[in-house]
Amino acid sequence: MAQLAGSPPARAEANPAAAQGSGSDGFEGPEEPSMPSEPVELPVEQASETVPESDWRGTVELYGFAPLRATGSVTIRGFESDVDSDLGDILSALDWATFVRASVEKGRWGLLTDLSYVKLSGEDGTTGPRGRFTGNTKVSTTQGIYDFALRYRAGAEETAIAEPGAFTFMPYAGVRVLDMGLDVQAEIREVDGTRRLEAERSFGRTWAQPLLGFQATYFLSPKLRAFARADIGGFDFSGAKNYSGNAQLGLGYAVGNNTDINLSWRYLGINYSNGDERPSGIRSYQNGIELGVKFFF
Repeated sequence: MAQLAGSPPARAEANPAAAQGSGSDGFEGPEEPSMPSEPVELPVEQASETVPESDWRGTVELYGFAPLRATGSVTIRGFESDVDSDLGDILSALDWATFVRASVEKGRWGLLTDLSYVKLSGEDGTTGPRGRFTGNTKVSTTQGIYDFALRYRAGAEETAIAEPGAFTFMPYAGVRVLDMGLDVQAEIREVDGTRRLEAERSFGRTWAQPLLGFQATYFLSPKLRAFARADIGGFDFSGAKNYSGNAQLGLGYAVGNNTDINLSWRYLGINYSNGDERPSGIRSYQNGIELGVKFFF
């Protein structure tokens, strides 16, 4: 039919196919928004901060010191008894011995301690010629040596196993406390043998010394290391004579990831006198073998 004049133009019928588009006529309809294959994590505030891993480390060593020879003297109120003993003499007089070392560190700074206590009873000695008399003595001693020090580590961490060439060097400074108990029983004879006397004298003292020292370790193979230690204390403070010292050199071998067996030679010296007119004190020089088991944690 013809369209009447003045009437509105007819609307074109909606073509769903045209609106959606068809691949055959080259037209495409509007695309659906694409969805990501994985969900996007939006930044959120963390509930808690990450706690850093602790860097505390420590060691404990149980050891024994066996002097092959010990020389020196014990003096009590002017009366002096000389001592010269081998390992057999020391073991026969030994009543008790305890030895332990420990250390702890955070970062490169740490603390160390070395504690030892030995009790000997009836060790043979002599007064030697003293003018008018000479004689034999029995010497009993209790000897406590307690070291406490602050140390700094240069080099690698202390471990039982490390690469060859790894080293550790630790200087330290602190205090050494010595606790000595001395007792001498003497059988004294006149030089011409005309008279015999018996006497007993005792002396005890606890005192402190400033302490300086170092420890060092060098790995020869992953399980074998060489180590050294040396210290000196006293510097003649707190007495007319007052010093002590250690020197130690040895090898350690790892028997597990965190355990070492240590064997070393050690020298220990103590010289103390209270400086009285009739002095009391001790001179002791020992060298021998030290065997220890050291744990790393």
